[in-house]
Amino acid sequence: MPRIRPSLALLAFTLLPAFADAAAGLTDTERRLVEVIDGRQAQALELLEQAVDINSGSLNLEGVKEVGALFGRALAALGFETQWLDGAEFNRAGHLVATHGDKGPHLLLIGHLDTVFEPDSPFQRFEHLGPDRAKGPGIIDMKGGNVIIVEALAALRAVGALEDLTITVMLIGDEESTGSPQSAARRALIEAADAADVALGFEDGDGDPKTAVIARRGYTGWQLTVSGTPAHSSQIFREGIGDGAAFELARILDGFRRELSGERFLTFNPGVVLAGTRVDYDGGRATGEAFGKGNVIPARAVASGDLRTVSPGQLASAKERMREIVSQHLPGTSAEIEFADGYPPLAPTEGNRRMLALYDEASRDLGFGPVTAVDPADAGAADISFTAGRVAMALDGLGLMGTGGHTVEETADLTTLPSQAKRAALLMYRLRDLELPRP
Repeated sequence: MPRIRPSLALLAFTLLPAFADAAAGLTDTERRLVEVIDGRQAQALELLEQAVDINSGSLNLEGVKEVGALFGRALAALGFETQWLDGAEFNRAGHLVATHGDKGPHLLLIGHLDTVFEPDSPFQRFEHLGPDRAKGPGIIDMKGGNVIIVEALAALRAVGALEDLTITVMLIGDEESTGSPQSAARRALIEAADAADVALGFEDGDGDPKTAVIARRGYTGWQLTVSGTPAHSSQIFREGIGDGAAFELARILDGFRRELSGERFLTFNPGVVLAGTRVDYDGGRATGEAFGKGNVIPARAVASGDLRTVSPGQLASAKERMREIVSQHLPGTSAEIEFADGYPPLAPTEGNRRMLALYDEASRDLGFGPVTAVDPADAGAADISFTAGRVAMALDGLGLMGTGGHTVEETADLTTLPSQAKRAALLMYRLRDLELPRP
């Protein structure tokens, strides 16, 4: 066990909650869960600081592996079997998988090891901002969530409840910059979801401990390629020449806006638009260049963007309507659209709502108040979405709360480190005897 510095011990002491009447409805074992987490706060903070101080930008493969080894040791100390899945096949570091047990409901706990801050970022170290706040790269997104996983499991082990559960922990190594091919990068996660009953994600959600995530919009890329008839600009719109690639591209994009923009939870955005006599676009690097002159009708146009939807049905409908708009060509032009599915949507199913109700009940019983669902419009894509349709219930946003994610002001509310761990531990403890139908 790492040596606990006095400053961390003092910080942990200041975070000890006033736990008395608020938890009067808990059983003796459930009270013990709370006591274990309270007793481990300095240890939890030490693990958090160690993890944050290791640079693990998605492309820093050795750094990601080092953070994986850190959490692997923490989980192994709790009796988990750990395995590192090498990511060479998808050009990333890989993933940490930890497993325990073979009885009771099978819970899949999801976190990630990487951050958006590469080694050249000026934001590299954990910094205390007071007794209940700290900042650092990935502190809430999502090394704090990984620590909460460890702390909740430590409490379950201390009361003997781990023996009544089958648990798989997956700490993904490329959540912030998914490796390619994605099919290889998420194969292990999908296989784990197929074997599980419940998926719990420890992202930070919208940063509010009064909310959790039952639905996430998925991400789909699209590229529109348009051709026109090149000619002198004085001939545009004439029969046999037509309207040119630029006007056709504009027609299609405006058609998307007019026909699809009013639908709830559906968004789409053309992030790159190019048109001219010659267009060169590199989708892999999201960059390109165009050449053209004012007196020449554009022969080619390209637009590339994203499409975000909350359910597979909404995604399928959006694709079909976009294809229909593309097919209505202006004179002298042609166009086609290609879609590249990224993260699938996590729909707000009845199972997910049931899991939120169980989490809300645990929170109230602990004295932390109610928990409601995050608006899917405020929830971006995350790895839990790959469990959609594969588990009976899924819930995300159970991690360390704070503000400024993906910026150099990423700051954690350290009071939520023990409170989130307690809610997760109590939820998992109560899942032991729950009937969990397959989806």
